Amino acid sequence: MGRGFFRLLIATSLLPILLDVCRGSTIGICYGRNADDLPTPDKAAQLVQLHNIKYVRIYDSNIQVLKAFANTGVELMIGVPNSDLLAFSQFQSNADTWLKNSILPYYPATKITYITVGAEVTESSSNFSAQVVPAMRNVLTALKKVGLSKKIKLSSTHSLGVLSRSFPPSAGAFNSSHASFLKPLLEFLAENQSPFMVDIYPYYAYRDSPSNGTLDYALFEASSEVIDPNTGLLYTNMLDAQIDAIYYALMALNFKTIKVMVTETGWPSKGSPKETAATPDNAQTYNTNLIRHVINDTGTPAKPGERLDVYIFSLFNENRKPGLESERNWGLFYPDQTSVYNLDFTGKGSVDMTTETNVTSSNGTTTTTWCIASSKASELDLQNALDWACGPGNVDCRAIQPSQPCFEPDNTVAHASFAFNTYYQQNGATDIACSFGGTGIKVDKNPSYDNCIYMTTGSNKTVSSNTTAISSTSSSTRNGVQAWIFSCLLVTLMSFLSAESR
Repeated sequence: MGRGFFRLLIATSLLPILLDVCRGSTIGICYGRNADDLPTPDKAAQLVQLHNIKYVRIYDSNIQVLKAFANTGVELMIGVPNSDLLAFSQFQSNADTWLKNSILPYYPATKITYITVGAEVTESSSNFSAQVVPAMRNVLTALKKVGLSKKIKLSSTHSLGVLSRSFPPSAGAFNSSHASFLKPLLEFLAENQSPFMVDIYPYYAYRDSPSNGTLDYALFEASSEVIDPNTGLLYTNMLDAQIDAIYYALMALNFKTIKVMVTETGWPSKGSPKETAATPDNAQTYNTNLIRHVINDTGTPAKPGERLDVYIFSLFNENRKPGLESERNWGLFYPDQTSVYNLDFTGKGSVDMTTETNVTSSNGTTTTTWCIASSKASELDLQNALDWACGPGNVDCRAIQPSQPCFEPDNTVAHASFAFNTYYQQNGATDIACSFGGTGIKVDKNPSYDNCIYMTTGSNKTVSSNTTAISSTSSSTRNGVQAWIFSCLLVTLMSFLSAESR
C-alpha cells in the first residue's frame, strides 16, 4: 500500500514533464513594436486570440502588453534587451527588482513561459556577449527566490551568424571567435534544460547568395533534394538544413541534450528593387509551407520526429525599422489589422480570395451562402471574435444593440452570427472570411428571422479584400490534439508504474 502510493506520487510529480514531452511542435508569432502606427496592445492581443495563436514573443517586458495578454491563455516569451544586460549582470538586486516590478504583478494571469536574456549579441557592434551569462544567472537566482525557476525557462537568442559553417549540415560549427561566450552559455542551457534559441532566415541566405540554393529550396517548394555528402541525409528545404547545422555544431561540442528553438523566421512581402524575392506570393508560400511542415511533427532529417517550436516574424509591418525596404515589410498584418496576405495557421494551405458567395452546385443551380457562429465554439472564443468583428473588423453592429431588430435572442451565438455574416459578405464571402479562428461556419440556409435581415453579397458594396480572418484550429482538431496528449501521457505513466512494480 505504502509503496504503491509512493510510486503513484512519483508518477504524478512527472505530469508536467510528461505533458511537455507529449506536446507536439508549435507555431508562434513575434510581436515587434518598432512602429508609430500600430494598434494598441489590447487590440493586438484581441487579434492574436481571434486567430487562436497561442504563442507570442515580445522583445521586452512592456507593462501594457503584459496586461493585454492577461487571462488569454497565450504563452508569452518576453525579453531582457541588450541595453539592460550590463545592469542585470553587475548586480543581483537589479534582476530582483525587475522581476518584482515588471513580472510578478502580472504573473500568472499573464502566462510567461520564456525569458530571453539578450538578443543576437554576437551581431551587435557593442560587446554585450560577456554580460549575457552573468545576467542569466542573476535572473535565474531571482526566479528561484520566488519559486518560478522551473516554470519560466531562460535562454538567449542568436543569429545563424553564430556559426562559422552551416553547409553541409553535418559540418555545422560554431564560430571560434565566440568560444569564450558560447561555452558557459551552453553549459547554462544544458544544466537548466533550456533551448538554444536561433533566428533563421532562408530569405537572407537566398537573397545574398542565390547561387547557393534555389528559390524553391528556400520556400519549401523544391522538387529535388540536396544531399549531405557526409551523412547521406536528404534535404528538401533550407530551413531544415540550417536547423540541423545548429544541432551538429552542438553535438561537436558534446552538448547533445540541448534542443533547438527557432525564435524568428519568415519572409518579407515587399522589398527594394533589387530584392526581387520579397513578394506577397513568396511570403505566403514560405509561411504556409513552414506552418504545415512544423505542425506535422516531421522534425528534420537529422532529428526526425523531434519537437520543433517556431515563431514567425512578425505580427505587424514595422515602419520605423532601418535598412532596406524589406525590413519594414515582414508583417502578416498591416497596422490597421487587415492582412497583408492570407495565411492558414492550421497548415491546410492558403485560401483563394477569389471564391464567390454564389457557388454552383452539382445540378447546376446557384446557392447563396451565409456565415454564422458555431454553436460548438466556446463562449470566450465567440466573444473575442464578436468584439473583433465589431471593432477592428469594421462591422456595423448597431442591429444587435438593445431594442434593435437583431438584439433578440440576447446571446453571444446569435449576436456573433449576425456580425460574422456581415464581415463575411463584405469581404468577398470567401472561406477564410468565415473563419474567425475556427468559430465561424458557412451555411446555405438563410438565417434571417422576423425583422433581422442577414446581408448577402449582392445587398452591399464590396469593401477591401484584405481580410484578416485567418483560419485556425477547429474545436474538433483541438479535442483531437488533447486526446493524443492524454494518450501519450497515459502510456508513459503506465510504463513507469509497470516498471516500478517489477
